[in-house]
Amino acid sequence: MHDALPPVAETAEKEPLSAGLKQRHLTMLGLGGVIGAGLFVGSGAGIAVAGPGIVLSYLIAGALAMLIMRMLGEMSAAMPASGAFSVHAERALGRWAGFSVGWLYWFLLVVVLAVEATGAAQIAHGWVPAVPQWGWVLVFMVVFTTANLAAVKNFGEFEFWFAALKVTAIVLFLALSLLAVFGVLPDTEPVGLANLTGQGGFLPHGWSGVVSGVLAVVFAFGGLEVVTIAAAESDDPARAVGRAVRSAVWRILFFYVGSMLVIVTVLPWSSMRPGKSPYVMVLDHIGVPGAGQIMNIVVFVALLSALNANLYGASRMVFSLAERGEAPRGLLKVSGGGVPRRAVLASVAFGFVSVLLNLKWPDSVFLYLLNSVGAVLLFVWGLIAVSQLRLRPRIERAAPERLVLRMWAFPYLTWLALAAMGAVIVLMLTDDTARPQLLWSAGATAAVLVVAGARELRARRARR
Repeated sequence: MHDALPPVAETAEKEPLSAGLKQRHLTMLGLGGVIGAGLFVGSGAGIAVAGPGIVLSYLIAGALAMLIMRMLGEMSAAMPASGAFSVHAERALGRWAGFSVGWLYWFLLVVVLAVEATGAAQIAHGWVPAVPQWGWVLVFMVVFTTANLAAVKNFGEFEFWFAALKVTAIVLFLALSLLAVFGVLPDTEPVGLANLTGQGGFLPHGWSGVVSGVLAVVFAFGGLEVVTIAAAESDDPARAVGRAVRSAVWRILFFYVGSMLVIVTVLPWSSMRPGKSPYVMVLDHIGVPGAGQIMNIVVFVALLSALNANLYGASRMVFSLAERGEAPRGLLKVSGGGVPRRAVLASVAFGFVSVLLNLKWPDSVFLYLLNSVGAVLLFVWGLIAVSQLRLRPRIERAAPERLVLRMWAFPYLTWLALAAMGAVIVLMLTDDTARPQLLWSAGATAAVLVVAGARELRARRARR
């Protein structure tokens, strides 16, 4: 029974959602999904702990993210579904796994959504102080709720242009920085390798600094998963997800690692200041007028882009849970245009609650909420890897033609990725700043697993 896989046609017929996303939407969603404020602003914290070694930290974290996406891409191309890895986990391990990973991921998205809405509102309030911060939050939530309630192609277009702006900003930044490195820009001298080898060398804090850098940056790669959720709403899901995954992972690694390399080459790593964007500091150093305001605009767009993508991902995940009887059946209502409107409204409703908690109790109630989802991504990634280990042999036996995108060096790299995630968990336990986040997330995961186990037990008793 476990070896059987539903035919592609049968899976497609059960999916009542629209097929309004084009290949360009998915490709740009893959590129823009992880390029957010964490890169533009948060990367400064990683540079502070690792120095120039942050390049290695991003390479290690990026390699792990690439392996996860390759596994997820393999399963999603073979079995496209709006629930993506939640559906795969259910097929591989049972209903408890699909229920747990689906609800945890939904919870993660709607809590993080509040951080993004509040961050974007703070920037907008600085531009237009007459409108209070909560007023901007309301505007953003209403705009993106409306966009997600309309045809899915609206979401695709929003994300396409948001991501295009972010990608363009990084490409221009890399070009300007390289010109500065080689002394081509006016009033600049070739930088050479002084900033990479000086100030304590390439690894000023040794390999422990690189490891700390990995902890600081690994979660910045979260968000790529939305591509596989969105692929179910394209004309040719199997082909679309394969192309999106292939193009996204390499380019993102290039953008992240390339950015870090030019930043620590142009400026001494010791000059980085917490809370200040390394991108702004480099542009100021080069002499780009209004660098701070330019990056404010880019960060603003990055936050709104992430808010939009998270609302979309949350609504599709809870819709998929409802399809499988793991969420209220009322969420299955789909508009004439193929949009799960009740699922969108349910997700945005909790999003509003999260925003209110963030605005009123940012250092107490909301901080606990945020900590409780901080390391959930590791649980999601872990189940993706375990699901792929279980499903790959079944697909090869039942329908090998579906393996249009294959995981590299299976199963060795899958096991390596699992070992790397285990190492990250151990490191978080030994790190004073990361430990509370891991423990709260473990608590949230355990609570969901208890509910999933209770449901499984009830279902077995009912079958007797």
